Amino acid sequence: MSYFEARPFSSSTDVSPSSPVSTILSGYSTPASEIDEPSSFISDGPNARRSQYVLVVGGLGYIGSHTSLELLRAGYNVVIVDNLDNSYLSTLDRIKELRDDHYRNTSWNPSLTFHEADYRNEHAMSVILKRYSAGLSGSVIEGVIHFAAHKAVSESIQQPLRYYSNNVAGMVTFCTLLDSLNIKNLIFSSSAAVYGEVTSEVGLRISENHCLHETQDWIDAAGKKQVTQGGCTAISNPYGRSKWMCEAILNDLAVSDPEWSIVALRYFNPIGCDASGKLGEYPRTEPSNLMPSLLRVMNGQMPHLKIFGTDWDTRDGTAMRDFIHVSDLALGHVAALKAVGESRLEPGFHTYNLGTGDGSSVKEIVSAMQTCSGKVIETQEVGRRAGDVGVVVADPTRAAVELEWKTAKSIENCCQDLCRFLQIDASAAYS
Repeated sequence: MSYFEARPFSSSTDVSPSSPVSTILSGYSTPASEIDEPSSFISDGPNARRSQYVLVVGGLGYIGSHTSLELLRAGYNVVIVDNLDNSYLSTLDRIKELRDDHYRNTSWNPSLTFHEADYRNEHAMSVILKRYSAGLSGSVIEGVIHFAAHKAVSESIQQPLRYYSNNVAGMVTFCTLLDSLNIKNLIFSSSAAVYGEVTSEVGLRISENHCLHETQDWIDAAGKKQVTQGGCTAISNPYGRSKWMCEAILNDLAVSDPEWSIVALRYFNPIGCDASGKLGEYPRTEPSNLMPSLLRVMNGQMPHLKIFGTDWDTRDGTAMRDFIHVSDLALGHVAALKAVGESRLEPGFHTYNLGTGDGSSVKEIVSAMQTCSGKVIETQEVGRRAGDVGVVVADPTRAAVELEWKTAKSIENCCQDLCRFLQIDASAAYS
């Protein structure tokens, strides 16, 4: 079986005899798809971190699953909500296995709970969230991380209403519910796509000031004064516009209510997988991003990798991106949550780039993967895709200073981890 197929889920591996049976109404969650593990945290224990939880919506997707794992490794109790639209329940097994590996030599570990639900379903989410009510004190959910957006640029051009419905309208419904339950710490999965055509300037490292929601004066890296008007600047696709709209709404929400602490993390290009090789990317739909497409070629599922455009104004004519290891990206979410929880950030709306600050071209990534794997990767050069831009490279300075976060892994690390992942697949880990 291919690494994109999921092995059957066995609830016996995740549900202990004492686990509660689901009480959520049929159609929103079922005993087979809702898994609770009693937390082994004891509030007065010597190694106890907390009695609270982090809610991760979309937590079984590529970035969501790696972030859920890093939260568990950092000692957070994690509640995952996912509708399995573009993910597999078997990913939960892998997260649990890696969590158990991490805590193998300890007498405790954080709890992991899963609910199958669509984050837009207000009734289902209300029932789930009320299970974590702490009475008059609010909720034991100390923070929410939102990964439940659709994310393919080309698909967003073909199906804009689907993207605006899920990404924008869904987030409004979800935040309205969080507000009513006094859950007001939110880490939002945003994108470098909010920068629009500013990314087309070769050699430009994009700072958060290139996309603002209120007009602001700022000083660039060369020491020159710049003025950025609040608004949307030449975003080339509905996906990017949906992310910008969400950011604008969240900024307005934070302005209206100072109790909200909201961090929007603008991703650049995540690749790689957990260093164990046991957790990777398993999309149900045809991938549009570089690395899952490349892996399908290596796995024999696709005859060649399409390179979209060889006439960009870059070193070798192919598009250049800031590729960040997904585990570094996941740790960026942990850093943001800690910064909010430790009150190192003022309440309000904050934006941070999560990237390395360096760019690699598509051909350079293909070459690095060929060197690491020893395999020839067949490619086909085709025209540019609608909505694409040539160069996207982050300036990650703000995250380094304010979140105390920076990347640690190289392109070579990404390739090595992916090769390890493919070797696990080759030994029929999903059979």
